Amino acid sequence: MLAVWAAKISEKASVHIFHRQGVTWAGKIALKIDPSILHDLAGQVRKDIFIVCGTNGKTTTNNMLCAAIEKEGYKVICNHTGSNMLNGVVAAFVLGAGLSGNLDADYACIEIDEASTRRVFPHFKPDYMVLTNLFRDQLDRYGEIDITMNILKEVMQSAPKMKVIVNGDDALSAYLAMESGNPYVTYGISEKVVDDKDSHEIREGRFCKKCGAPLKYNFYHYSQLGDYACTGCDFKRPAIEYDASDVAVSDHLAFTVDDRRLEANYKGFYNVYNILAAYAAGRTGGLGLEHFQDMLTDFNPENGRMEQFEVKGTKIVLNLAKNPAGFNQNISAVMQDDSMKDVIIVINDNAQDGTDVSWLWDVDFDRFKGANVNSITVSGIRCQDMRLRMKYVDIPSMLEADVEKAIRERVEDGCGNLYVLVNYTALFSTRNVLKKMEEER
Repeated sequence: MLAVWAAKISEKASVHIFHRQGVTWAGKIALKIDPSILHDLAGQVRKDIFIVCGTNGKTTTNNMLCAAIEKEGYKVICNHTGSNMLNGVVAAFVLGAGLSGNLDADYACIEIDEASTRRVFPHFKPDYMVLTNLFRDQLDRYGEIDITMNILKEVMQSAPKMKVIVNGDDALSAYLAMESGNPYVTYGISEKVVDDKDSHEIREGRFCKKCGAPLKYNFYHYSQLGDYACTGCDFKRPAIEYDASDVAVSDHLAFTVDDRRLEANYKGFYNVYNILAAYAAGRTGGLGLEHFQDMLTDFNPENGRMEQFEVKGTKIVLNLAKNPAGFNQNISAVMQDDSMKDVIIVINDNAQDGTDVSWLWDVDFDRFKGANVNSITVSGIRCQDMRLRMKYVDIPSMLEADVEKAIRERVEDGCGNLYVLVNYTALFSTRNVLKKMEEER
């Protein structure tokens, strides 16, 4: 099939000649040659298609779900790299197909950018949608959250048999699932793990989407996630079907669900939600997930999601932070590490990042003051904006616009423990720098 051949060749050329991720370009070429290619290949998936949507956690949740299904012995198509717009979704299928155009897959696990669902759903109707959360993200691209919610409601209703696996702790996501008319199941955390009630964090779901009255929270986990009920109508946090209990978030993550104790050797309370979402999706899809703990033990976060590197004895963690909710959870993850550390913050303002960086003023950067931080370096296209933001919370910072130079300096003169927090378009280039530096050893 010409479209498949052309896509595979373009992807290889992009990586080996231009040293760029060639996934999106491959999908664009395939769709140009054969506009029905996505519909045709998706139709070859033998069992079910899962999609993952939501502001934060899509890539990790999707990759975990894929790994969990593979552990059960099935073949899965997945957009592992996080390329989640139409061309990236097309690429996942065409690059996974054989040269004859045949797809050998039992399942597909596909993360989709919320705004791109309108372009993807006409090609195929998923069997399951995981909805992780809805936070403010890239206002100049998405507009207000209501716009994103309307898009998702529209596509949900275009696939009325699609079952939604929704984060019941997020009032916005829960309301959307209820209003869509689609069948849905919930996951969440009913116990208070870390009471975030006194945080200065920006909270999106303060008012009921049903009647407009304020929501009352018994407790917050972070941002607007927590135990809520409307003060003016009957809207409240739904009953939770996949409920994490006995949650531990100190030196590693652990919780119990379905009488199973699950443990993962990485940080970040938000990852409890990612693990729980993947588990709930698999179980809702009829999978026993008997090897889910084995998957967690073997799972290696990649693509800049708490991804670990080591360069000249310095341990480096790379993580994506692209909006206030995500950045605040990044800071929480850094604070879980009691040892001394250096931090590099890389902020770009390319089209995919959103050119409006005013969201930086909604991040609780002052929490770095109590985090045993040896140094903070700001880098990237908008490093000056980031340095000004640090100045307003009275935290000294060094400025180095060149990301590679900033990392090399901290490797040479830092404390041996480095966190690199980047927004979207800085992720791939920073990851390439770190991989190159590892290979220099």
